[in-house]
Amino acid sequence: MADAKTLDDLFLDTLKDIYYAERQLVKTLPKMSKAAQSPELAAGFQEHLAQTEGHVDRLEQIFEMLGKPARGKTCDAILGILEEGKSVIEDYKGSPALDAGLVAAAQAAEHYEITRYGTLKTWAEQLGLGEAAALLDATLKEEVATDEKLTKLAKADINLRAA
Repeated sequence: MADAKTLDDLFLDTLKDIYYAERQLVKTLPKMSKAAQSPELAAGFQEHLAQTEGHVDRLEQIFEMLGKPARGKTCDAILGILEEGKSVIEDYKGSPALDAGLVAAAQAAEHYEITRYGTLKTWAEQLGLGEAAALLDATLKEEVATDEKLTKLAKADINLRAA
């Protein structure tokens, strides 16, 4: 019988998942910024790119704390979300609805990240990894703030122009 997997194993696997996702977002955010018609939205994507690079750095610190190599594990969920975003760019290019679609795609990624970071923070606390939990919490707060900024931008301007 195979060894029973533990919360430590699940924590590491999920850490690899979000590490992969964040690295994919580092590649994708510049494309979203370039595609955005709203200067505020484009600037928001650039700002979040810098934050996302910081998220990658924090995750690498956690891998180091665990004595594990910083290695991603293919995350099908983020690949699907990013593929949807790519389709929005292709299908709505030049349309007044493009930016609304970009906001929706970005929020899908944010919501995925929020669930992952919330879970990882809780598990880190359970496992006695206080320093890792603090790093995960810092990232979680940034992801929530980004989601709120996207909502505000969409409601104030982008969705009105799309309609």
